[in-house]
Amino acid sequence: MCLLLMGGGCSTLRVTQPPETADEQFLLSRAASLAIGKISVANLRDRLVYVSLRFLRPLGQMPGQSFMEADLRSHLLKGGVRLTNQRAKAQIVLEVRCGALGINQQNSLVGIPAIAFGGYNSGANFSLPVVLPQISILQNTTQQGYASVAYVAYWRSSGEIVASSGPFVGHTYRHDWWFLGFGPETSGNIPPALRR
Repeated sequence: MCLLLMGGGCSTLRVTQPPETADEQFLLSRAASLAIGKISVANLRDRLVYVSLRFLRPLGQMPGQSFMEADLRSHLLKGGVRLTNQRAKAQIVLEVRCGALGINQQNSLVGIPAIAFGGYNSGANFSLPVVLPQISILQNTTQQGYASVAYVAYWRSSGEIVASSGPFVGHTYRHDWWFLGFGPETSGNIPPALRR
């Protein structure tokens, strides 16, 4: 036990990691919903609006982007905005921008991380690495999802501004703890981590 207590700790930071797990998808989609829910659409009520997504990052390259776009359209409709898919028919053009839509991950370990040694010669022309397993007293993985969204709306005919809103930030998290190899004990504000 003394050897384990004297073992060094290590910590790593993961910025992104596609393909996304269900947890990562919930972190992104819930963060997007929280950010979009803060947007005011009162100035757009009963107007015919065309939603332009050209100022989002290259379309289709952000995980969770499709959900964010659909959730924004839903928020506008619930706020009394009339949407059109034809810019020429719109009274107002609404340009949406996203400052961030991603996950930060931090892993920490108190104990001895897995250690790989040279190799064991199996008699072939290659050697197999020898790996000692990780021995952990306390281990933690923290994932935090962030989404930032804003818009500017203007009259299609004149280009004069009608409204702007944001940027607003949505934040989600999930914490997983292991103690002496037992766990995880999970907490967070996304569906897989919420206690019922």
